[in-house]
Amino acid sequence: MKSTIAVQFARKLSGRTNYRKRLALLKSNLPRLVVRKTLTSIILQVANFDMVGDKVLLTLTSKRLKSLGWKHNCKNIPAAYLAGMLIGKMSLAANISSVTPDIGMQSVTKGGKIFAAIKGAKDAGLDVQVADSIAPSNEVISGAHIASYAKNDSITKDFEAVKSAIASGSWKSAVSDAKQVTKSKSGKHEKTI
Repeated sequence: MKSTIAVQFARKLSGRTNYRKRLALLKSNLPRLVVRKTLTSIILQVANFDMVGDKVLLTLTSKRLKSLGWKHNCKNIPAAYLAGMLIGKMSLAANISSVTPDIGMQSVTKGGKIFAAIKGAKDAGLDVQVADSIAPSNEVISGAHIASYAKNDSITKDFEAVKSAIASGSWKSAVSDAKQVTKSKSGKHEKTI
């Protein structure tokens, strides 16, 4: 008797995709709020499933906060919250009102940067199904813990200034060149708005 060996997908073998989790996310039929963290920033994307490949509707990095007056590190919890709030406002402006969070293969850490970004999107008015208990506290989100350590309250002042700029709608002029990627049938980028 010959035995048949089922070969797994390459992304599963290399540990880059959990297909059970991905299937559960795709069953919701909602756009996904993809949150990834790098060594220098937080990357947020709103993506839809397509048979050819996922279609990214909106993308934003926390470095975009610099154009709104953020003068501090772009990889901390306050920057993640503000970036989440900004992508939430951008999503609402693009008529996307409900998303499901996608954290990928990253570990779930209560009070971490990932959930700060998701809470920012939720506070912006985006309908995201996530428990408030897993998000960081308001003191941590505003940067009070950083200000007390550094003995300088400029981060909390900048946080409030950028937060009010996002809430008031002045972010539209600052991120007018945000990447809304559209692809043609050939797969090449037509334009970046």
